[in-house]
Amino acid sequence: MADCELCGAMKVGVRSVKTGKTEVTACARCIDKMNLGPKETAPGLAKAQSMHAKPSHASSYAARGKKGKDIMLKTEKELASDFGKRISAARKSKGWNHATLGKRMAETVNIIKSAEAGKRPTDGVLRKFERVLGISLWVVSTEETTTHVDRSSNRGMTLGDYFDDQP
Repeated sequence: MADCELCGAMKVGVRSVKTGKTEVTACARCIDKMNLGPKETAPGLAKAQSMHAKPSHASSYAARGKKGKDIMLKTEKELASDFGKRISAARKSKGWNHATLGKRMAETVNIIKSAEAGKRPTDGVLRKFERVLGISLWVVSTEETTTHVDRSSNRGMTLGDYFDDQP
């Protein structure tokens, strides 16, 4: 016997049920009145969902780790450092001003201008830029190189070494 979290009834039989995205303990009366019982999936919907499920081998990850996807083996693309210049050049090559590009993308002029200035927009906006302008803003990431101070040492360059090299 416990208290119902929905109606406040005390010392009643309760069950744990999902309401929205939360799980609560509710009495049988609340479960019936609010229709919180288990929901059945329509047969057609269940079949459609199973048909659209991705097979595990279709993942972009090369291998799986202990807890699922091994992100260290995934080949990543990163946003080009000059993405703002690429956007601006593509817009100008089409002869569009900021307002025209904004209308074609369904975005504001401020978002267009800030992206061209180098402020990173959301991934969705980046995809819109690529689709509308017909450009690619992503490049394959490259490994960073380490500058060694002394060839005989395995020690990489530190901030102190960098500042010592500056005039």
